[in-house]
Amino acid sequence: MATFQWIPDVPAGVFRNHSLSSKLRETALEETKFVGFTRPEPGYGKGRGDTHTITRIAAITEPTDIELLETDTVPEDAFSISTVSFTVKEIGRSVPYTNLADQLTTFDLSSQIQKELRRQLALGLDTLAAKAYRDAKVKYIPTGLSSGTFDTDGTASTTALENMNVFHAEEIYDYLYDTLRAPPQDGDDYIGIFRQLGIRGMLRDPDWEQWHVYTNPEAKYNGEAGRLENIRFITSNHANALRKQGSGSILGEGFVFGDDNVAIIEAMKPELLAGIPSDLGRKKLVGWYGILKFGLVWDTANAGQARVVHVTSA
Repeated sequence: MATFQWIPDVPAGVFRNHSLSSKLRETALEETKFVGFTRPEPGYGKGRGDTHTITRIAAITEPTDIELLETDTVPEDAFSISTVSFTVKEIGRSVPYTNLADQLTTFDLSSQIQKELRRQLALGLDTLAAKAYRDAKVKYIPTGLSSGTFDTDGTASTTALENMNVFHAEEIYDYLYDTLRAPPQDGDDYIGIFRQLGIRGMLRDPDWEQWHVYTNPEAKYNGEAGRLENIRFITSNHANALRKQGSGSILGEGFVFGDDNVAIIEAMKPELLAGIPSDLGRKKLVGWYGILKFGLVWDTANAGQARVVHVTSA
């Protein structure tokens, strides 16, 4: 990466030699959504090796009849324990710059670089978290206005032909609640995070408008998908985390999930760090660095275990 310096990097304009605005414009960045719903895993940290194993207990099957006759022996049920392991990885980026640029620039160059690095770190973590959600075994593909397909092998085998709408939200909720029996994330609600295109599909559905006539009449005005079928919808414009997919990029990718979905293990929490200046302090460096891993807690499609439905396309 080229070092930010005073001479070749800065255009021959007002930034160098003339009057200019005292406000330094910043690039608008996407919003981040995923990290806040992941679960920090206890019992792991510095000095605990590179791999952490999570123990999972499967639900004991409910019998069809629990009554006993006086002479019956109490039946025995199987108790199943499984594990999943995560191996941490280093993450980091940095920005080099020169002391000359720092001394001659009107703005506090170090502070501005650090501010942008914080934003970059937030986006990068959100992309890593979304990657873990994308490992979900259960995929849902909208194939029509009132039809969709579930795949449970971790691979979407069908091309999406429609965007999200109320019908698809109902199908996803029924599958999470009635088939997978996944525990909700927030009270009685599941969480749905979608690319804005997917949320727009919801807002354009007349059934969605009818649903909100009495519950939240200002939702359309505010551009909010809100709560529907016990799913609280959240919109995102983070292109690296959520993509446009399907035929003609018709679908806004998304995830609907319950509790205990993705875990994070941290050997070193990401933080901003200043590099040691070199060449008598003429060369400087600031960046961020951490050691961590996001991982899907239940990497199966089994009822009572799977917690995430990935809305996607082949």
